[in-house]
Amino acid sequence: MDRLDNTIRPYAWGSPTAIPNLLGVEPTGEPQAEMWMGAHPGAPSRTGRGTLVEVVDADPERELGAAAVAKFGPRLPFLLKVLAAGAPLSLQVHPDLAQAKEGYADEERRGIPVDAPHRNYKDANHKPELICALTEFDGLCGFRDPLEAAGLLDDLGVASLKPYVDLLHAHPEDAALREVLTAILTADPDEMSRTVEEAAAACARLGGAYAPYADIAHHYPGDPGVIAAMLLNHVRLQPGEALYLGAGVPHAYLQGLGVEIMANSDNVLRCGLTPKHVDVPELLRIVHFRAGDPGVLRPEASPDGEEVYETPIDEFRLSRYVLPEAGATHDLTRPTPQILLCTAGSVRAGEHDLTPGRSVFVPAGEKAEVSGTGTLFRATVIA
Repeated sequence: MDRLDNTIRPYAWGSPTAIPNLLGVEPTGEPQAEMWMGAHPGAPSRTGRGTLVEVVDADPERELGAAAVAKFGPRLPFLLKVLAAGAPLSLQVHPDLAQAKEGYADEERRGIPVDAPHRNYKDANHKPELICALTEFDGLCGFRDPLEAAGLLDDLGVASLKPYVDLLHAHPEDAALREVLTAILTADPDEMSRTVEEAAAACARLGGAYAPYADIAHHYPGDPGVIAAMLLNHVRLQPGEALYLGAGVPHAYLQGLGVEIMANSDNVLRCGLTPKHVDVPELLRIVHFRAGDPGVLRPEASPDGEEVYETPIDEFRLSRYVLPEAGATHDLTRPTPQILLCTAGSVRAGEHDLTPGRSVFVPAGEKAEVSGTGTLFRATVIA
């Protein structure tokens, strides 16, 4: 197995302290948002044999296994991250696989450069993802019941929100949610800025359930995404709890430290809370306008001590081991590629000693014995 040297991305919303504290190093004073583990070309992990992209490209079947290559092609299908949100991320949604292929092909035909700021589809893959909290973790996930959202907006006492409140009482609920989100994102920018300012002041005054939106407005003053965020379920995960985010589900992470895993894609359509491009027509084509419970996941324990976060896709499988005894050894050998990440304590993986934030890549079929006292996350695929 290969010890990984991983890149930390300094996005503006990142916490300056959470990832350094996990790694046990001094903060730099700059935001440190995401630590990437995998073979994404944007920031591949480095090994003693070269970057993980180079390692996989040199012999895909040896590194990934024949079954994974046959199912997903000659590349690592997932990207694992440690994500540290010190401020809200953009409100966003991801396409399904057919939409991604169609959108990517269309933008390629039209000759839009892949790094153009108005480009929606950076690749032809979907991007389902899972976030597992390491600390208390706040996020937004999926639409609230429209009547609940109407009550939340109405109680702010902002006159310019009344048309949205009325729309949310309409039927059917999917049409009501679509109309309201469309109205928010296409409103006159100056009028919406004034509405957001009034709503933010009311949220700060009321506190309680409104506190998250006051904080969002503090970071994104005047942004229509502040009002759009109030249409979504607010979720507070406790350590060990997770959220699965499938195609078409609007979401945003607000604050906290977590382990995130996703299909290896960069496709994001933004709804707000960002200075970046928002393609409203394409966004409305992708979003699933269905209200419902966000579905907090808790791991399913197996007899060998593995705790699995069940999801409906095969590109990734995330689980964890809480190792209570230094002398016990667990055999994690699998016919598929793995990344093992320590998040607490001290874990021995093969010949490597892992402390929090340290990780290894295990090629398909390679012996993978672990021991120690701590918490180890395991990322792999179903092939």
